[in-house]
Amino acid sequence: MSSADLIRTFLVDRLGVEPDQVQPASLLADLGVDSLMLAELLFEAEDRLGIQIPSDLPLPSTVADMQATLDTLTAAKSG
Repeated sequence: MSSADLIRTFLVDRLGVEPDQVQPASLLADLGVDSLMLAELLFEAEDRLGIQIPSDLPLPSTVADMQATLDTLTAAKSG
């Protein structure tokens, strides 16, 4: 599963966001992601992508920020 698919699926399934609203520039807060939902999304990413998210991670504010963070951590794990 790609990070983009994981984010989109999480937002659609957990928050009822319409799939076409999940755009790179979309603010996570505007999509209904509060601090608790952000933590859940990060934990799910750890489980599904097999990555470790550092506790000092700067919090992403957009879908693109979240995807870049997850892609960077996935790439670091791979090599």
